[in-house]
Amino acid sequence: MSIVVKWGRERLHFALPPPSAKLGQLRHEIAEYTQLPEHSFKLIHAGAVMKDDSVPISAYGIKPGSKLALVGGGEPLPPAPSKTSKEKTPRTEESTISQIRTELDKVRSSLRPDVDSFLVALAPMSPAAQVGPSPAIAALPPKPAPAASSGVRPHADLAQEHVRLGELLLQSLLRLDAISAEGEWEEARRARKSAVKEVQALLDRLDGGWRARVKS
Repeated sequence: MSIVVKWGRERLHFALPPPSAKLGQLRHEIAEYTQLPEHSFKLIHAGAVMKDDSVPISAYGIKPGSKLALVGGGEPLPPAPSKTSKEKTPRTEESTISQIRTELDKVRSSLRPDVDSFLVALAPMSPAAQVGPSPAIAALPPKPAPAASSGVRPHADLAQEHVRLGELLLQSLLRLDAISAEGEWEEARRARKSAVKEVQALLDRLDGGWRARVKS
């Protein structure tokens, strides 16, 4: 039984520790394998950052086949809001919801169209595009299309775009996780949960399309 840790374009497989094992134990194993300092990276599961290393992994819902994302390890993490800004503008539930919606709007306006375009580029050539030459010109040798106008992106370019989009979506999940909703702010918590679910679904679409491409 194992779990998968996504680190950039790498997919690392680790043996699943016992349910009672602390998150810190799993973090230590990942740090040893990747040669990263233990506290230089964050681990994300189901769209949420796992923060408390003293909590058993079962509390985070980690089970055989679970997929974790590793973010950080030398990469810049989203900056935390400064103290001065908090002091000047007291946070309210309305401002928190506005912050969540602003982050989600950025994903919808910039990342979602890029993910859609990426998945279209992954799709195989349509049947209409695979039809052979008509009998009238069957004897003529096919004219090779110039590389610049072929419209087919090299695999290396697609791999780089997959990594770029995946990292941007993970950073968005981190920013949403960093938005705290106070105890009585039920609407803010619902808004954040819904936003995390939408961004995570977009990340799952991205990874699912790429896995299908690699297997084909």
